[in-house]
Amino acid sequence: MGKLSIKPALIVGGFLLSRLASADRACSSNPSPSYLWRVGDARFDGAAPNTTDGKAVVAVSIIPNTTNTFFECVAEWPESWQGWSPVDGNIVWSDCIWSGAGPTLDTAVAFALDWKTRTMYLSHTFSCSDKKGQVFRPITSDSMATGSLHLDLDCKTGDDKSTHCTLKSTATSPGLQVNTVPGAPRLAANATCEDNAKVYQSWQLQNWRRQYKLTPGDPVTPPPMDSGPSFTLRNLANGGVFECTPGDKTNDNIFHGACTRVAGSAMAANSKASFQFNPVLDMLVVTESWECGAESSFDASGVAFIQATCNRQGDILTCSSLPLWIGTKTV
Repeated sequence: MGKLSIKPALIVGGFLLSRLASADRACSSNPSPSYLWRVGDARFDGAAPNTTDGKAVVAVSIIPNTTNTFFECVAEWPESWQGWSPVDGNIVWSDCIWSGAGPTLDTAVAFALDWKTRTMYLSHTFSCSDKKGQVFRPITSDSMATGSLHLDLDCKTGDDKSTHCTLKSTATSPGLQVNTVPGAPRLAANATCEDNAKVYQSWQLQNWRRQYKLTPGDPVTPPPMDSGPSFTLRNLANGGVFECTPGDKTNDNIFHGACTRVAGSAMAANSKASFQFNPVLDMLVVTESWECGAESSFDASGVAFIQATCNRQGDILTCSSLPLWIGTKTV
């Protein structure tokens, strides 16, 4: 699990290490594989009590046991939310950014924190082959694995009455480790509403792009000019792909966007997707709906805090993001 094959690497020479590592993961196995992660450090910084809708910041450093690298997980949400969206009751997911040091086997890594219970949920997606170790076989599919752990934090109150927490211990222990387990195999292209309703729905967001105006020294929120986001949305349960573009912005500055099915993608014709984006909170809500008659129709939605890297040209910022996994609930 996760070991690099040195002999094939010597044979192919310039073969990309990331592809070589990915090919070493099997899409399925009996017994089911699991992947060990360790928590290196964690911190929670709450907002000052007199701040309206003040944001809490959560930062967790995680280390996969398969490669010599690490990820930095960061999320921001109004502290009153305690990690859960008050709109639809979903937990807020956020991406874990790869450090770039050493190879990674994962395409996207995400986490969520239930602040009330101090439970951290972890998910990661990766390419896999149908037979472990077949470096020269084409990558045939994607998979995801999920797990959870309890963060044992020591919290103190600052001079401004805000809450600040750190790990009670940074030493490696079972309490600071989590095993993630792969989910169910992908559904067939002709899967019914009933089939989709029985499995965990989640998406991988790719090709995020957004432009907005931000004058140095004048941080107006929300920005006076904002294109809203566009992105690709891939359903990991059934393989469906959508292209999403921003629509109108409401009076409360929320973008409402529509998503169009990509021709040729494996998905049911009765499925459609949409999104909402709050540029003040950097919160994205995606919703996929299945319309299969009154008794079998259902919706699945997920919430994510969007971190993006922005390039500035004058007053215009152009922002992009690495792939981000978005879940629908705790896993």
